[in-house]
Amino acid sequence: MRLSVSPTRMELLRLKKRILLAQRGHRLLKDKQDELIRQFMPLVKEVIGLRKKVEEGLKKAFQSFVTARMLIPPEFIEEALMWPGERITFEVSYKYIVGVKVPEYRIKKEGDIHNYGLATTSSELDIALKAYSDLLPSLVKLASLEKTLELLAAEIERTRRRVNALEYIFIPNLEETIKYITMKLSEMERADLTRLMRIKEIVRAH
Repeated sequence: MRLSVSPTRMELLRLKKRILLAQRGHRLLKDKQDELIRQFMPLVKEVIGLRKKVEEGLKKAFQSFVTARMLIPPEFIEEALMWPGERITFEVSYKYIVGVKVPEYRIKKEGDIHNYGLATTSSELDIALKAYSDLLPSLVKLASLEKTLELLAAEIERTRRRVNALEYIFIPNLEETIKYITMKLSEMERADLTRLMRIKEIVRAH
């Protein structure tokens, strides 16, 4: 769609500068989009692998906990889990991937998860709690990676929309307008030349 502008040489020069900037911006955004996708794809594979590992670990830990519940009276399990012996500190830092600010989650563990008496519990409870404790860092890493994927996917979509807007709307509109102004200026030049020739003929006739 042609822009609504005056067909003047000044406007033509201004539009030519704008289209050069738009083309340069399009190249930069396309490069950014390609780099975002290049960073995105390995993370997808890593998340799929880590999620599978976490789900398998959680399944085994849950099975051990179910077995422990079958072997231990509920009041003994409640007593064993009432006072946690392990203290966990959660930390968040940030980094940039192709200009996108993404979080990095980390945990720090202190103490011993097995801080209960062994006389009233079974080894299955020990196994289940250790399995859950060992899985926690992987769960936190998975959360960090999935948030990174979410942010990168959103930025890829935003960049794609901007690239498409430049490529299919803004730049073609500028090109059409430049073509229109160039044509109008040529018509005006021909009209001016025709008038000059007519004036010369009139002057010669007198």
